[in-house]
Amino acid sequence: MKLSLIETVAFAGVVLYVGEGIRRLIPPLARYNIPAPVVGGLLVAASLAAARSAGHTPLTFDTTLQGPLMIAFFASIGFAASLSLLRVGGLQVVIFLVASSVLAIVQNVVGVLLSYPLGVHPLFGVLTGSVTLAGGPATGLAFAPLFEQAGVAGASAIAIAAAMLGIISGGLVGGPVATFLVGKHSLRSSVPAHSPIAPSEAQVSHSANTETSGQDFLRNVVLLLATLWVGGWVSQGFKAMEVTLPGYIGAMLVAALLRNIDDRTRWFRLSGRIIEELGGVALSLFIVMALMTLELWKLTAVALPILILVAVQVALTVAASLWMFRLMGKDYDSAVMSGGLCGFMLGTTANAVANMEAITRKFGPAPRAFLVVPMVGAFFIDFTNAVIITVFMNLFR
Repeated sequence: MKLSLIETVAFAGVVLYVGEGIRRLIPPLARYNIPAPVVGGLLVAASLAAARSAGHTPLTFDTTLQGPLMIAFFASIGFAASLSLLRVGGLQVVIFLVASSVLAIVQNVVGVLLSYPLGVHPLFGVLTGSVTLAGGPATGLAFAPLFEQAGVAGASAIAIAAAMLGIISGGLVGGPVATFLVGKHSLRSSVPAHSPIAPSEAQVSHSANTETSGQDFLRNVVLLLATLWVGGWVSQGFKAMEVTLPGYIGAMLVAALLRNIDDRTRWFRLSGRIIEELGGVALSLFIVMALMTLELWKLTAVALPILILVAVQVALTVAASLWMFRLMGKDYDSAVMSGGLCGFMLGTTANAVANMEAITRKFGPAPRAFLVVPMVGAFFIDFTNAVIITVFMNLFR
């Protein structure tokens, strides 16, 4: 049975809430920040793969909206990338961003070097490097078609497998790394336990405007749609120059431009909260729809290379977090940042925040860490990582 466009979106929504229910029934899934769309989507993918092995194809989907949903999510990230936020975070945000970007480059270099003895395509190493670790499942699925075209068979399945291993690893190693640093250097929080911490990921977004009327919502929806429209022209321009880029880059750049114009002029009256919520909805549906069509059987031949590559990347990231501790000042907040680095450079910003919250609940507030890490992990690393991935793709395609 083939589901229509509307039926596919409705089915994806149901699967999303099934995934949320499974997360509640199996606490470790929530503890390690496995997203509900991934849980539900993988359940459908596994069920369809089992049916396929038995010679049946019970469902096919109309995934026309999958691309636009992906682009809408990354456009929402673009709207959050404010230069004024960099100034709020100060020099430490810039240092942390540059260091994280260098780590993303190293992840890809290590992936490429290991791909040769493992007998896989060099871009296989990039796909299991910063694409899915620093980038997470959304970036992995967004770039997967380009990697498939470049010769990495089963790129979507490889991307989600590497991303899930990264998320689990980021949740496992981040807390112990920060705890080790706090204990080894006898560090203590400089902020009283009852003091409020610095803004979290949601708070540092452009959310001072709390308007919620229908007209405000409609204005922001129209701005987002217009951004996708103009961004499509920008992406076509890059394509005409024969530069390999994912489809979301144009919209992401346009969104960032509009955000920074609005910071100075308030012409568009953007609501960070509305844009963030729209992006979250788009991301959830995009991931579910992408995973429902995942060809899991293609992982059989590459399971060992994926495990080896991700294991090496975990060790590399832990080592980098110890170096980051020294770079950021060798104090308590720096230790908490190191735990956060493990979270978002192996998984998602949710991992980073969860790691840092676990540490601060035990040892006290770390306001600087909660300002710097979510700002870099949620907003700015996506821009630099997209450039890094694009360079490696054009080098090894």
